[in-house]
Amino acid sequence: MTSTPSSLPFWQRFFPPQVSHITTREDWIRVALLGLCTLFLLVGVVFPLYPMVLRSLQDTSGSWVGLANYRTYLSTPSLVTSLSNTLWMAVLTALLSVILGFVYAYALTRTAMPGKFIFRILGLLPLYVPPLANAIGLVYLFGNNGLVTKGLFGILPGWDINLYGLNGIVIGEFLYCFPQAVVILTTALSLTDARIYEAAEALRTHPIRTFLTVTLPSVKFGLISTIFVCFILAFTDFGVPKVVGGSFNVLAIEIYKQVIGQQNFSMGATISVFLLMPTILAFVIDRIVQRRQTALVSAKSVPFQPRSNPIVDGLMFAICTLIAGFAVIVFLTIIFASFVRVWPYDFSLTLKHYNFNAVGGGGYAAYWNSIRMSLYTAIGGTIAVFIGAYLIEKGKGWGWLRSVNYFLSTVPLALPGLVLGLAYVFFFNKPLWLIPGTSYALVNPFNWLYGTMGILVLCNIIHFYTVCFLTATTALKQTDPEFEAVSASMRVPFYKTFWRVTVPLSIPAILDIGIYYFINAMVTISAIIFIYPPAIPLAAVAIVNMDDAGDVAPAAAMSALIVGTSIGVRLIYSFLTRGLHRRTQAWLKR
Repeated sequence: MTSTPSSLPFWQRFFPPQVSHITTREDWIRVALLGLCTLFLLVGVVFPLYPMVLRSLQDTSGSWVGLANYRTYLSTPSLVTSLSNTLWMAVLTALLSVILGFVYAYALTRTAMPGKFIFRILGLLPLYVPPLANAIGLVYLFGNNGLVTKGLFGILPGWDINLYGLNGIVIGEFLYCFPQAVVILTTALSLTDARIYEAAEALRTHPIRTFLTVTLPSVKFGLISTIFVCFILAFTDFGVPKVVGGSFNVLAIEIYKQVIGQQNFSMGATISVFLLMPTILAFVIDRIVQRRQTALVSAKSVPFQPRSNPIVDGLMFAICTLIAGFAVIVFLTIIFASFVRVWPYDFSLTLKHYNFNAVGGGGYAAYWNSIRMSLYTAIGGTIAVFIGAYLIEKGKGWGWLRSVNYFLSTVPLALPGLVLGLAYVFFFNKPLWLIPGTSYALVNPFNWLYGTMGILVLCNIIHFYTVCFLTATTALKQTDPEFEAVSASMRVPFYKTFWRVTVPLSIPAILDIGIYYFINAMVTISAIIFIYPPAIPLAAVAIVNMDDAGDVAPAAAMSALIVGTSIGVRLIYSFLTRGLHRRTQAWLKR
């Protein structure tokens, strides 16, 4: 008599013993690689969180104080206000990003609006701009001496939007979150069955009712995911509030003040825990909701072809033009301001702001260091992600270890960059690990990474791991499992099949992962602000330092270099891979 899953002990439902047998040399290799992947994720994700949480229970001298730091936090009005401000700002940003992102994605997928190709490109433009750079662009437009505030060269009346505070943060975070919303919602709206709309039209259902009863329910899971993603991004961002926050305190800035300004690592760790909890809660809720999602497109589905409607198409074109136009204006303002002699009094062009030797921040050395770091992140991250995804998706046996690995691979999505960076300080900076409750200590085998380029690369790999991992698993699901079955029957080692078959078939996805890593490593600030060594200045951090010193124009110039590099790398990638996706798909159909 065999036991049903419901009658098995709790642990055996998740860790079945019968899948853990090692019988061949290949099994040993698989298990060893899975073990290394798990150790990599434990060191990069889980282990650093323990000393951070432990530090929140200690005072500045390292003595145990229990929950005293939390009581201090909750009894300090300014700190509690920063939590409520952050929640309010994140909610407003998420709502604005999702509403306008949905309209933009709807126009791209469900209308016959002209210029879709251009709008797709412009909608993703803010992805290549550091959030802090977007905020600098807003300062040049809407700040105290902004172009719009002063009235566009005196042609129009001035318009002061009270940039410094909640207004500026929400606008800046919108530019940061909007392309993420467009990507998710465009995918959700693209997956539809035209037969449903044909049936609604045959029944003479009003278009508004069709939208409310068919369109919205079909993309509800995409909408929920977009809300949580935008909420997490805005809630944890550091760059925008750093420039335009003014007196509107948020948690990310409070952590920065405590750690950098006051060297109070205990309170910084305490605030990090508060920053971490809402993001983990949002992440868990999103995962629970996504489990309920069912397939909306079957093998018999008919692709949806939008019909021309002059009124709707014209309205959507106007809305998309306003949204994309705003993003382009901010982008061009950053570029233009880097060449202007004295904004807004002398608009003659100059290259003096690109002479970074005259200001702090590390100069061109910081720029080249960022390129090196991004390149190392792209190479190392792509290798780690794809091998890990392959072992999980195409592996055999040891199901419990693969499940643990999958779970650890999704956790980084819930970790704010500031929290991850601060956790790395506590974990990697200590040469010895004290064993709790004893007088003994262990040597930290990872201490050598601290203060090197290696810890920056590791932090970036982990910070952006989940999105790349999901991209890799999606690509691997598209490859026929018969490749592995035939190889096994012919006694071909799995690693040869991986190298000769799986990798060539997955080249487009591998390149997508690499370019994603490179661009995000170039523009990120929050993940590295606490761990970059003074001997290795970085371009994104240089923007922060120059802005702090009042050198806003050189900060805009450094931002322009980052943006130009990111877009240039993307264009080179698109040119070199042109036709590669088509050839790969043709090979898959053979």
